[in-house]
Amino acid sequence: MAHILKLDVSGLPEGWISPQEAAGFYATATVAWTLGEPWMTLRGGYNRMLERRSLMPLHPIIAIKGRSRNPAGHDTVPALTRRTLIRRDRNLCGYCGLVFDERDLTTDHIMPASRGGAHVWTNVLSACRRCNHGKSDRTPEEWGHLPLFVAYTPNKYEGLILSNRRVLADQLEFLLAGVPKNSRLVE
Repeated sequence: MAHILKLDVSGLPEGWISPQEAAGFYATATVAWTLGEPWMTLRGGYNRMLERRSLMPLHPIIAIKGRSRNPAGHDTVPALTRRTLIRRDRNLCGYCGLVFDERDLTTDHIMPASRGGAHVWTNVLSACRRCNHGKSDRTPEEWGHLPLFVAYTPNKYEGLILSNRRVLADQLEFLLAGVPKNSRLVE
């Protein structure tokens, strides 16, 4: 099921929430504004006096009243997971350049962890099993195969795109506006 993009009242994204969580914001009148056409309608109980059922249309993007939970805004570094890394690298092996299914890719530390390499966005690439095994605990220079692209830290907007499997068109359009022009997501 698709999720709803939650923003603070100034328009900075805070994260993904379920339709049920969004219904709570609608019910407590804490939705400041919305973007996009309603894409889902929650149906409530039937009111005998009014002879109708309660309906709650949900928008794909909602801004919530009140203070932001994250005053840093754009500076938030997305969580580094295997899935988001592979999505950042577009299912490519960073060394041979071939496209693989997600299950056939591994996380490779450019500077090996065994040699002090940190588990951070700028030190990891997706790698096929063959390349990762061939590189072993060597640096790319020692192995003789330099990475085909630069490992980088996605911004908050990219992180939200990478972390959600079902991004709706309105949500994607909103998030892409905050993605740098040189991002691998817009190539």
